[in-house]
Amino acid sequence: MVGDWRSRPQGASFERRLRLGIVAVLLPALMVIGLLLYQLRPLSTLNGFLLGFAALATLILAARLFQRVVYPLYTLSNLLEALREGDYSLRGSRAHRGDAIGDVIWEVNTLSHTLREQRLRVEEATALLGKVIEAIDIALFSFDDRDQLRLINPAGERLLGMRDELALGQTAQALQLEFALDARQHGTIARAFPGGSGRFDVRTFGFREGGRPHRLIAVSDLSTALREEERLAWQRLIRVLGHELNNSLAPVKSLAETLHRLVRIEPPPEDWREDVEAGLKVIADRAASLSRFMQAYSTLAKLPPPNRRPLVLLPLLQGVVRLETRVPIAIQCPAELAVLADPDQLEQALINLLRNAAEACQETGGEVELIVESDADWVKLQVVDEGPGIAAADNLFVPFFTTKPGGSGIGLALARQIAESHGGRLSLENRRDAQGCVACLSLPVQG
Repeated sequence: MVGDWRSRPQGASFERRLRLGIVAVLLPALMVIGLLLYQLRPLSTLNGFLLGFAALATLILAARLFQRVVYPLYTLSNLLEALREGDYSLRGSRAHRGDAIGDVIWEVNTLSHTLREQRLRVEEATALLGKVIEAIDIALFSFDDRDQLRLINPAGERLLGMRDELALGQTAQALQLEFALDARQHGTIARAFPGGSGRFDVRTFGFREGGRPHRLIAVSDLSTALREEERLAWQRLIRVLGHELNNSLAPVKSLAETLHRLVRIEPPPEDWREDVEAGLKVIADRAASLSRFMQAYSTLAKLPPPNRRPLVLLPLLQGVVRLETRVPIAIQCPAELAVLADPDQLEQALINLLRNAAEACQETGGEVELIVESDADWVKLQVVDEGPGIAAADNLFVPFFTTKPGGSGIGLALARQIAESHGGRLSLENRRDAQGCVACLSLPVQG
């Protein structure tokens, strides 16, 4: 049975066993010398000198052999102790190949150099990680297997309103973070902390340290980002609404003032009826345009959740294509390909995409092609046109933004909203093989 390597060794030490071994090796020579001394009596001066010199030389060589064996081992012991203590600067001398002890010292020196390089890389990576943890705005908390806090970053201190020296060692319940250890509470939640309240994204990751399980909790404050996105959304909406309202109300105001002055003229001009009728018609047209705009806004804002069901695509695509007669549209779609979708909403999205493609091709005399492809994860419906392409893509999906006369500006925004409500996506980009653009509506296979 192998005992504990840390326990005190039993029996003779290595040095004692080595001495006994050397004595055992010398014993025959000493016996021969003693026999010669016995047989050569009376002993001459020369013989006595020679035998004494031989005995003394034997003992000296034995002591020298003992030192040559033991001292390199002490050197190796010191080198290994330095490695254990983390001191990688020491090196053993006489490290060279082709020698038993030299090979061992060579390997120890190489090991020391390797460990020094690895520690340097670990220290640099740890320093970088520490800087990242301090700089990020995500609150990080690490709890051990007893739910006691072992690590907290500055963002976590701000969230708890507590310095790390006071927080470390406290339990998750004492810090009001016990909810984060519950897997059912993960995701986006509304919560109030001493450092602020709002909506937070909570994630928990498991790891081991010192052989014991730990949990790392990441708490991201979404309120600031959501408020900023909300502010930008309101700015875009107000800008578009203001633009549309000004386009409608400015001419109405100007015409109303003109008609007011006209009816106050005495005697009235001979053609005043024609001018009034024309002015009132313009006012009616602008009011109708503003009404259509508001109806379009209502359609975009009140889109219901999709009622998804298995749907064979080819018949639906054929029906959509029949509605667009301005340009020829070719269909490439497997006959039996099906997808889980709301047929009404999907049809509306495709109508908008085909309408845009047809209007673009009217400028160039090109054609439109509807290509459907699928893989293990996605079904991709691509509307490929031969129009002039996209000049500026920044405002393509901004609601109510349009460059077409009489356009509502909600076609692409509505199509993207339909795609995203199905768990898919909509992209629009210029073609790489020819003039025109490709609108790709991607839907997940599993819905």
